[in-house]
Amino acid sequence: MDTICRLAGADDLIGQGTGRLQQAIVDGDTPYLFEHLVESFSLQGISDRAALTYMENHDRPSWRDLQQATSRPPACPKLRGYWTFCGCGYRKAARTCAEPGALAECSVPRPALRNGRLNQMTYSLFFFIRDVTDGNLIDWIDRSLAQASLGTKNRAYRMRHALIEPLRNIYGVSDKVLNMTLADVLLAAPASKPLWRETGFGMIAIDTLVHNFLSRSGIIHRLGHEHSYGSACYSTNGCADIVRRIARRIDAKQFNLEYPTNFARFVQHAIWRYCAQSELNVCNGNNIDDDLRCQNGNCALFRCCDRARD
Repeated sequence: MDTICRLAGADDLIGQGTGRLQQAIVDGDTPYLFEHLVESFSLQGISDRAALTYMENHDRPSWRDLQQATSRPPACPKLRGYWTFCGCGYRKAARTCAEPGALAECSVPRPALRNGRLNQMTYSLFFFIRDVTDGNLIDWIDRSLAQASLGTKNRAYRMRHALIEPLRNIYGVSDKVLNMTLADVLLAAPASKPLWRETGFGMIAIDTLVHNFLSRSGIIHRLGHEHSYGSACYSTNGCADIVRRIARRIDAKQFNLEYPTNFARFVQHAIWRYCAQSELNVCNGNNIDDDLRCQNGNCALFRCCDRARD
């Protein structure tokens, strides 16, 4: 893993949002942050390139669009707010939902998103910000982290979960996408928000690339924590716990003096970059037949990797 971090570790994970995203955090610009989250949460189900291409070719729902759409008495009882929106069930292709009698007047289908799940996600996120955070997501994050940071026992865990647990209830948002998006947002915060950065250091996004690397390399097997990809990756002794154990043994300051010594997000991101087709493109299903042991003798890890079969 030290080799992976040296080959694929990024030295610019902190403060990447020195542009528009960081300024939105400084300014308390919730509408911009909402639109940023909608875009990030939409990167699921297909490749990032395909998702971004679709969004470039279609109008994206803005905070103001949803404010206007929900300013009038709702045609559907589910559009009253965050807690009533549960079970909307809108399906774009079938043009159906849980309240078919109100569908013709409903605003949920209006954004031209890839599928109905994303329409539901967009409204669910909007209602969460409007109703749960009182329309101010930045202040809500500040308050949540400040309260969770009190005391020393399990402090990092409590701060992560102060954000993850409530946001997990937003429709259609997986743990992977949630951790990935929050890590980017929290690490984009200015130095004046140290709790944001501290929490972002431990946000880990486990996708199939990361899980499969930990499996092929034999790390999961050696630790005796074998499991299938999915929710188990975030359970006790799952992939996320394994990455955190590794991170405690790798001093990230050697890669950037601004990094904390223990930087789990850095380690997870290095694994992803080593595997991703758009990055170093070494350890992935395009290059490896998982019915056989990996034959890539040019891989820097070839001699120490277990090259386990799936």
